[in-house]
Amino acid sequence: MKFIKFFTLFAFLFFVSKITAQEFKLGKVSIDELKEKRHSKDTSAVAAILYKKGNSKVEYNQNDGFVLTTEVETRIKIYKKEGYNYANQTIGYSISGGSKENVQISDANTFNLVNGKIEKTKLKSDGIFDELVNKFLGRKKITMPNISEGSVIEFKYTVKAPYVSWMRDWKFQYDIPVNHSEFTTYIPEYYVYNVMQKGYVFPKVTSDRKTAAVILTSKERPDARGVGGATSFSQDKIEYFEDKTTYVIDNLPAIKEESFVNNIDNYRSALSYELSVIKWPNKPIEAYSSDWSSVVKTIYNYDDFGAELNKTGYFEEDVKAVLAGANTSDEKIFAILNYVKSKVKWDEYQSYTCDKGVKKAYQEKVGNCAEINLMLTAMLRYAGLTANPVLVSTRSNGIPLFPNRTAFNYVIAAVETPNGNILLDATDKFSTPNTLPLRALNWNGRLIRKDGTSEEVDLMPKKVSGDNIFMNYSIDSEGKITGKTRRQYTDYNAMITRDNISGLKEEEYLEKLENRNNKIEISEYSKTNEKDLLLPVIETYSFAGTNLCELIGGKIYINPMLFFTEDKNPFKQEVREYPVDFGFPFADKYNITIQIPEGFAVETLPAPAVMTMEDNLGAFKYNIAVSGNVLQLVVAHQINDAIVSSEKYEMLKEYYKAMIAKQTEKIVLKRI
Repeated sequence: MKFIKFFTLFAFLFFVSKITAQEFKLGKVSIDELKEKRHSKDTSAVAAILYKKGNSKVEYNQNDGFVLTTEVETRIKIYKKEGYNYANQTIGYSISGGSKENVQISDANTFNLVNGKIEKTKLKSDGIFDELVNKFLGRKKITMPNISEGSVIEFKYTVKAPYVSWMRDWKFQYDIPVNHSEFTTYIPEYYVYNVMQKGYVFPKVTSDRKTAAVILTSKERPDARGVGGATSFSQDKIEYFEDKTTYVIDNLPAIKEESFVNNIDNYRSALSYELSVIKWPNKPIEAYSSDWSSVVKTIYNYDDFGAELNKTGYFEEDVKAVLAGANTSDEKIFAILNYVKSKVKWDEYQSYTCDKGVKKAYQEKVGNCAEINLMLTAMLRYAGLTANPVLVSTRSNGIPLFPNRTAFNYVIAAVETPNGNILLDATDKFSTPNTLPLRALNWNGRLIRKDGTSEEVDLMPKKVSGDNIFMNYSIDSEGKITGKTRRQYTDYNAMITRDNISGLKEEEYLEKLENRNNKIEISEYSKTNEKDLLLPVIETYSFAGTNLCELIGGKIYINPMLFFTEDKNPFKQEVREYPVDFGFPFADKYNITIQIPEGFAVETLPAPAVMTMEDNLGAFKYNIAVSGNVLQLVVAHQINDAIVSSEKYEMLKEYYKAMIAKQTEKIVLKRI
């Protein structure tokens, strides 16, 4: 796995430092906290976390063995009305089979300063809601009472989990400032967790080991003949080492969204955990997640994953008919991909394991991501192709940074060919070979073969997606513009356009198009190839607008690219810590013909320009020429990498700045 350099992976190899911090307790809200009008370090903040303190403890009970208990206390200051939403909090919990995490809310109060005195309002039961998200997830919500500008809220929640294999992430950083964040784990020597820290702000860490004990109580009854006397009880004490680790960060800045960020959570200061090894005394070591090979082999052996790939009887006759007339590998791939897309609808649940199974999903014509794409993989294998599943973490799920089973939440199919992998996803009706839904474009996936071998697969597109625009228009002496546009989209641009078109009635789509393009009026609209997925989507329309240029002192000032002008730089930050994620390489090309009105001549014309970036990252070309009363403009803007590292941010920002300056230069026409 190729890692970005700013991520740091910890496996209990933390530096140790002594923590000295003030004591934080619920209920001890001060008058000073209530009087505070704005945050001391971020005066624009609408709210701030004054402190957040939590612990996760693996502890023993006689009924269930070792279980995991997490407690979290939080105090939040509300500065402005825009911060009222922080009075609404959500705690998610998992549901697995017949068991689920148990969430309890306590010590939830709102504090206000009224006539110089602290007024406390307790959260009542009608402000607590339990909501089932799906059969795997639920969430408990709280809405704190009596909120106003200046309020301080506090709450505590406890989560009891009937397992120890997965520990909750701890987020240090939020989109509001955090004054103090502290997290402690208590883990018996029998368990080893992989611990991964991400972000740019690192905690101070202290570690301590002490002796703990479990008291086991056993009961002995007399036998059926009464031998043995009365029921007796005995106790055994088992001692073990418990490792305590505490992480503390003070004065964290708010994490800010920036343009073209894949998922801001990838860069938030946080800790993630997964069980790696169990070491019981006098027993072989149980390894759960040590490297990617063992992780994917474990997943492949799941009954609801690998075993589903071996089921073929339910589709064989149907697929034989689908393959009739398909001779080449490409024809077979496209035929099977389209068949699965038309046969089974995605229920929008993301998972790499099946729920009801591929056969039932096929029969019911609806299934989750795994059922659809494992079915697709099985059909491709049946057709004689070398097809395998690829585990993926979607953009919303984050980047899988270290070997663990919970890193993935999605699966696609891949056909191995001499020219490389062909990636496929049948959950999206507009996907084509090697054009995956945007949600799946998240760095790398993991391909798993039948023999247990696996390899990393680059998910990011390399082919440039085109947006080619041909436009001709005329300007009259009053500044009204009329013209025609032909726009051709390829690859990812075509997939996005098809999705935009299909989601709306044509009238609604055109209204949005008109509003987006400076309130023009569109007529004679037509579209081509919207259903032929291997061809470019083509849109043509006529347009008219009265506010596309300016008349000042008898002169006409016009931006020659009209509503296609890029006039705002998306890269405004002085320094950027995150990579720029465009999603896919792209090339925007414009060929524009302009008819100037009779009685006018060109006074000022933008000069030609060429800009390139290092390492073939991208280029911009701008050229305009005059021939009588006709102007011909050719513009090209191309970015060749889907992801641009933060080290290249300054170069990219300056490139966009210069490009936008050129695009916004105006032609000046004068009367003659």
